[in-house]
Amino acid sequence: MIDQATIDRIIDAAQIVDVVSDFVTLRKRGVNYVGLCPFHDDRTPSFSVSPSRNICKCFACGKGGNPVHFIMEHEQITYVEALKYLAKKYGIEVKERELSTEERQAQNDRESAFVVNQFARDYYHDILLNNPDGRSIGLAYFRNRGFRDDIIEKFQLGFALPKRDAFPKAAMAKGFNEKYLTSFETKVKVNDREETVVKGTGICYKREDGQLADRYAGRVIFPWISLSGKVIAFGGRLLDSRTKGVAQKYVNSPDSEIFHKERELYGIFQAKKAIVKEDCVYMVEGYTDVISMHQCGVENVVANSGTALSKYQINILHRFTNHIVLLYDGDEAGIHAANRGAEMLLQEGMTVKVCLLPDGDDPDSFARKHTAEEYRRFITDHSSDFIRFKTDLLLRQAGNDPLKRGEAIREITKTIAIIPEAIMRDVFIKEAADMLGIEEKRMVGYVADQRLANKRAEEKKTNTPASEQAKTDQTAPENPPIPNVPDAPIQTVGQDRSVRDSKVNSQLYKQERVIMQLVVRYGEQTMCEITDEDGMPIPISVIEFLHTNLSQDGIKLSDPQLREMFSQAVEHLHDADFSAERYFINHPNPVISQIALELVSDRYQLSKYHFKNQTIITDDKRLEELAVEVTTSYKYAIINESLKTVMRQLQDPAVAGDEVKCAQTIQRYTELREMQAELAKRLGERVILNF
Repeated sequence: MIDQATIDRIIDAAQIVDVVSDFVTLRKRGVNYVGLCPFHDDRTPSFSVSPSRNICKCFACGKGGNPVHFIMEHEQITYVEALKYLAKKYGIEVKERELSTEERQAQNDRESAFVVNQFARDYYHDILLNNPDGRSIGLAYFRNRGFRDDIIEKFQLGFALPKRDAFPKAAMAKGFNEKYLTSFETKVKVNDREETVVKGTGICYKREDGQLADRYAGRVIFPWISLSGKVIAFGGRLLDSRTKGVAQKYVNSPDSEIFHKERELYGIFQAKKAIVKEDCVYMVEGYTDVISMHQCGVENVVANSGTALSKYQINILHRFTNHIVLLYDGDEAGIHAANRGAEMLLQEGMTVKVCLLPDGDDPDSFARKHTAEEYRRFITDHSSDFIRFKTDLLLRQAGNDPLKRGEAIREITKTIAIIPEAIMRDVFIKEAADMLGIEEKRMVGYVADQRLANKRAEEKKTNTPASEQAKTDQTAPENPPIPNVPDAPIQTVGQDRSVRDSKVNSQLYKQERVIMQLVVRYGEQTMCEITDEDGMPIPISVIEFLHTNLSQDGIKLSDPQLREMFSQAVEHLHDADFSAERYFINHPNPVISQIALELVSDRYQLSKYHFKNQTIITDDKRLEELAVEVTTSYKYAIINESLKTVMRQLQDPAVAGDEVKCAQTIQRYTELREMQAELAKRLGERVILNF
């Protein structure tokens, strides 16, 4: 791990204008700089860079942050990798904590494997370009497929000489340890138990005579590059004249500590920036599909290389986009591939479309015959959402057979039921009902039954019977307490747009944002003073006042991210030179950093300007008044939410029909109305503080 002192040095040294200028052309506008946003298709400069605050923000797509988070987003790398990137840029030595002997050995094994892979990548690439056999066999093969030199260079394609001892001899001559050229097993401790881990690269294997042999001899080479740019594996393909009757046309690196095929996607390193910019990814099957599409100008494409999509691969894609198009040829194998893994994508909350290419074409051959514009237009015109695709396919297979049509309805119901987002389920229910020729309300019932069945299947994990959970979901508790704290009416932060919109439209969430805006902008500043027993003044900061004011009523923020931020502000308030704005904008958690960025870069103040004797009084000059106002407004919003809950209970026949419960609920309602009136009086004419 990088020690905190080094992190602070990197953050202090990294200047946002300097960092962003490496990727974006900036021009000065007032005290700030502007340019075209690198994260979306920006036609007018909407990307603003503030040297004074050392942050950047796009006012169109919302992305930005400090120098570290800009590099994370632009290069699609981790927080630690971004720190190392900036450290190298500014000549700062990265100091990491001392590792144990076991940790050091494990790190050495990993790094050695990466170094061997990098050497192999360069070796095979050099053979392809400069060796007579490499040029006449390997390069000729790629040229026959129409690959340009720049594309061969971009993907670092290579060729392994037919002699199986050629690569191991070259590697050993360079001083590489034999064990890292092969695969070997070792025991490691995981949670106090021993596990077997496969290390090394597996580029070579040992023959019966003990000699090393190149696994890829006589094959063209496709390196696998990780998100961070490291060579993690290779794929080797036999040339066309040798593939007839051969079971293994392709050979991939064996699974190891640094490569698990089910957790990687071919082409993700070359595609990641385009995926973010297009907010969409095309999924194909093979290496050449990816390469040919890049050559024709379509770069937001990756391949799962013939394996079923895994949750790990979906999580990688979900980092960059919520939209995926499965792009396969239109034969039976292509249709099967489109079905495979699509339901898992839906279950993970992704928007899935399917596009089948014309008969006789695959993504590779189609790319060689069309421009990028033609390719994208075809995908747009011939894509359909997966539910429509599957429904149409099942109906064609069923024909007029009523039993098969019934089975088709069951299959579509199962697929719709796994979609986590309610609005999308409703859209697909309506669409599927129209295509299947059944009433929408029946389809709603079928999906509801299937979701309940899915819940029952999860009973062992939750230890809550599905029937009881369903009953709890539909019926309010008999005597819910009057909450000093909101009863979590806000959904947790997620990437789904509908969830974010539901939060933004909540008055309670708006008030919590106002509180945190005050904390991030002015939290450590003194808002007032009180005197102790000796008459000595004690300064009270904004954070201290807000914490005391809310905690004495037992109130905690309902939104988990904002609650965590508030807790950290209280915890670190008395740290030396603590600045809430600096602390949260530079936070290692990108979600918290993004929230802080939004709070400090909002174009408006917490409240309207106030005037006294024609002089503008800004927010930082009236912190005590603002702090009282925001906490009172927040408590008012909590009471409103509580009143809504009580009103729903009064409308419940089970409560209305029970004399005791009804009286208790009315009493609760009366108490809440009195509290509401008192808070309204404190707020005066401005009952709610607007964000």
